[in-house]
Amino acid sequence: MNTQNFKVDHEKSTIEWTGRKITGAHYGTIGIKEGSFTFKDNQLSSGTFIIDTRSIKILDIEDAETNAQFAGHLASDDFFNSDQFPESTFEIRHAEPGDDHLYYVNGDLTIKGITHPIDTVLKIENNPNSATIQSKIVLDRTKYNMKFRSGNFFTDLGDTLIYNNFDLTINLVAESVENN
Repeated sequence: MNTQNFKVDHEKSTIEWTGRKITGAHYGTIGIKEGSFTFKDNQLSSGTFIIDTRSIKILDIEDAETNAQFAGHLASDDFFNSDQFPESTFEIRHAEPGDDHLYYVNGDLTIKGITHPIDTVLKIENNPNSATIQSKIVLDRTKYNMKFRSGNFFTDLGDTLIYNNFDLTINLVAESVENN
């Protein structure tokens, strides 16, 4: 059996987030701490990715004081509770190959110590020395106990409502670490 192992380069990889509310949207980045994945006989067989929740950055707010206040709020218990839960993890449980370098993947996503299964599509291009993974995932934040200004839990929010779904656009770059 031919096995290829890859290690994610956290400096070359990016995860962009977008959160929406009645009056607009906010966007930024969050860092990947580490990750690895394995191909067996040229098919994706496993992978684990760890996100550093303390690395949340807001890119659409230029005022430094407002930006710092918002970043602190995202790190608070209303959202990621980064002090208690500095990492979120995605672990691939099953990957089904498709056409054009696509894989239909189901896995477990853990945020704030709460794990839910998710299904997504990964576009993976690999060669013997490196690989890239791209995906866009839409998550319901309330499943991970992020209920702040959610219409599911609070009434009369008016234009302060924050939508439950947020997007992650993932671009991972990895290097081969071992070939058998």
